[in-house]
Amino acid sequence: MHDLGYPVYDADNHFYETEDSFTRHLPRKYAKDVQYVEVKGRKKLALCGHFSEYIPNPTFEVVARPGSHEAWFRAQNSEGKTLRELTGPPERCRDEYRDPEKRLALMDEQGIQATVLFPTLASAIEERTQHDHELLYATMRSFLQWMHETWSFNTADRILAVPILSLMDVEMACQDLEWCLERGAKTIGIRPAPVPGYRGSRSFGFEEFDPFWARVNEAGIPVMMHASDSGYTRYVNDWTGPGDFLPFEPDPFRSVVMSGRPIYDSVAALIVHGVFRRHPNVRVACIENGCKWMSWLAASLTTAYGQMPGSFHEHPLETLRRHVSVSPFYEEDLDELARVVGVSQILFGSDYPHPEGLADPVSFVNELGSFSKADQQKVMSTNLQALLTPLH
Repeated sequence: MHDLGYPVYDADNHFYETEDSFTRHLPRKYAKDVQYVEVKGRKKLALCGHFSEYIPNPTFEVVARPGSHEAWFRAQNSEGKTLRELTGPPERCRDEYRDPEKRLALMDEQGIQATVLFPTLASAIEERTQHDHELLYATMRSFLQWMHETWSFNTADRILAVPILSLMDVEMACQDLEWCLERGAKTIGIRPAPVPGYRGSRSFGFEEFDPFWARVNEAGIPVMMHASDSGYTRYVNDWTGPGDFLPFEPDPFRSVVMSGRPIYDSVAALIVHGVFRRHPNVRVACIENGCKWMSWLAASLTTAYGQMPGSFHEHPLETLRRHVSVSPFYEEDLDELARVVGVSQILFGSDYPHPEGLADPVSFVNELGSFSKADQQKVMSTNLQALLTPLH
């Protein structure tokens, strides 16, 4: 659709899982813990006997049209339609969303040279299995095997699929990281959330997780922190009473108070708890978390440094600008983001084919009208190329 004169690198694409993605390699003893069940005529993913509405249609037999939520996220819903009304009728899940060869052909049509590819449903797993250490790793490892068989972790240096890991058990996390690296993974993903544990959750910036970060540091690959179910619904429920996140029934209070909170806390933990000081090759990319939180975090870090300079090895803004990349939403203030973090840390991400993303991915360049041509190329191309180049 577009020829920008240089190869376009998209930091945020997705595939849709098949029904056997979590169960194909799952040990039989967990068969009742991970299954699809019928609820009022519709299939739901049931984990440990509880079905989730986090993804309304986890079979993905039909999906929302790419980009159908754009007016909503640009706050251009002047007619006051519901999100379901704006979404319109669903469409059958296309082969391009589940087949790497057909996805490559689609990328050619779209003008995308390479993309980082994330799961869709997998983001719900860790939050719902954290009470059972063995089940969590059995499910996530089953998914990793399916994902590697279906997509591989690197298709022609163009589709770089992101294996999602859990740090709940550091030794097992290191084993999973090694397994992925041996199979060609160019990046890995972790949930932007405190690490669950039987004695309570804690920061992944604590030194107990250094074996994992040391291996990431050695491999020189970036870590992707994509928006996920970070468990923050429990904090919203402290204000509103029991409830769950319902994608097609947005709540204004949740929308206001949840915007950027999990990723803000996650990046703050990495910086303040010293991961980048102890492991200087570690780089993190914040994907589909927006960027409004960045200005707030930068201001808070500056204040903390002014109050407690001895708690940091350098000004934390320098750490932020060296180690953290951000893929902003198309509707946000990109000039402000460039001022805070620098153009070299901004990544183009389309969120294709999700409804909240862009139907025409490369049209993101239209949001960069105030950027120079050279800076546009950084955002649309070279920044992600550089991030995906291993540091040694």
